Amino acid sequence: MKRYRINVQGMTCTSCEHHVLVALENIGAMCIEVDFRRGEALFELQNEVGIETAKNAIAEAKYQPGEVEDVQTQVNVDLGCKDDYDYIIIGSGAAAFSSAIEAVGYGAKVAMIERGTVGGTCVNIGCVPSKTMLRAGEINHFAKNNPFTGLHTTASKVDLEPLVKQKDELVRTLRNEKYVNLIDDYGFELINGEAKFVNGNTVEVNGNQITAKRFLIATGASPSVPNIHGLDEVEYLTSTTLLELKKVPKRLTVLGSGYIGLELGQLFHNLGAEVTLIQRSERLVKGYDPEISEAITQALTEQGINLVTGATYERIEQDGDIKKVHVEINGEKRIIEAEQLLVATGRKPNTEPLNLHVAGVDVGSRGEIVIDEYSKTTNSQIYAAGDVTLGPQFVYVAAYQGGLATRNAIGGLNQKMNLEVVPGVTFTNPSIATVGLTEQQAKEKGLEVKTSVLPLDAVPRALVNREITGVFKLVADAKTLKVLGVHIVAENAGEVIYAATLAVKFGLTVEDLRETLAPYLTMAEGLKLAALTFDKDVSKLSCCAG
Repeated sequence: MKRYRINVQGMTCTSCEHHVLVALENIGAMCIEVDFRRGEALFELQNEVGIETAKNAIAEAKYQPGEVEDVQTQVNVDLGCKDDYDYIIIGSGAAAFSSAIEAVGYGAKVAMIERGTVGGTCVNIGCVPSKTMLRAGEINHFAKNNPFTGLHTTASKVDLEPLVKQKDELVRTLRNEKYVNLIDDYGFELINGEAKFVNGNTVEVNGNQITAKRFLIATGASPSVPNIHGLDEVEYLTSTTLLELKKVPKRLTVLGSGYIGLELGQLFHNLGAEVTLIQRSERLVKGYDPEISEAITQALTEQGINLVTGATYERIEQDGDIKKVHVEINGEKRIIEAEQLLVATGRKPNTEPLNLHVAGVDVGSRGEIVIDEYSKTTNSQIYAAGDVTLGPQFVYVAAYQGGLATRNAIGGLNQKMNLEVVPGVTFTNPSIATVGLTEQQAKEKGLEVKTSVLPLDAVPRALVNREITGVFKLVADAKTLKVLGVHIVAENAGEVIYAATLAVKFGLTVEDLRETLAPYLTMAEGLKLAALTFDKDVSKLSCCAG
């Protein structure tokens, strides 16, 4: 069998698609897909049937055959066509769309199954809505807390409802432009419903059983609720429902101080709420080096956010509209009260409804799908990508994994995942950005390291901004001075970290950073200054000195 893609002009509707399909069926073509919007037909012919036969059949049906592409060489995996689809993707977020678009490029027949709203976490309830609200909060904060003398700025009480409405409009626009509209543009099928595996190559959706040669599970994750006595009897918020509030609460208590808790806690502090962040560990962002933890703790404390660390939860109760969190800290019992309670204690993979065991797909202790370095599950026909695997919880990682899964599942390329150098950003103000190894991680690998810690008040951009709480930290191999990790707490740290990512990924040295020109009065100059501090006191250098 040979598979072809042919341009067909003159089609204007689904009836035209049917006429072309029948014409091709009459010459023995198989696995036929016709799309009038894209003006093309995909089909397979027996080796002894020439493409001219197909072109003549299309012409006899009163349509104009055009350029022909042999796509057999693109599809390296023998998918056949006895199944309903070549590739079924469960989920519709970044991993799913990246994978679907790539699969269509291979000429595969693709279906995407979504039980809820198309677009996944990032555009609907994650990155997009939270970051636009964070920007609004920053503007309100600086209006009330402007560091420049002579400037008289003020902020009135925040009217949250129109702000949330504006956020929702942005979400709808981006969901349509970046997700929904692409379904027709690329020509794969969307099936609305919840998928449940029946066996290793069949899922049931809306009572119908659908088969495929390959699957991708990209169902994402959702807020995880901790086991705290009384919590299930209290009205609490998650990261999703918090961003739907119509009124800023007077007081907000946040359980958990990971990136979600930090971002959303600071957001509502900036909007006017009195915010308390509670966490079990003794310090914020405990996975990062102590200098990073100290810098963000200092910044949030200076801004007036209440931090409660080293807490043991005893119980939570509701008294009227007030939520009371009973904790013990260093043997002392405390009660923290607020009108609203946000649970931000992590996320859990969405795997429960999938019936994975009948498909031979193993899950880990937290319900995450176990994958190998090729993004393949324990069933060689089923792949998984994105948050459902509990890998790095970033949308760009999910998109990368989704594309790689297609190249392996459909293209047969056997590409290995490489997540050794993944930048991460927490969008607080100042923001936290990190890439590569921390000092502790490097030492655990048996490496001898040399570090540079540059306080933000040594960076000219921070001085002119009058925002000097923060730090740059570089971790380097002591022998080669190769940069192993970069960790930053600063305004626009997320913009700086991409340059640091390139340095780590391509093995640049501290000397390379020193010798590279850095534009003056940018936060990125902090990278060069931090490199200089390995053997110089930057406080004793003139401006722009190297």
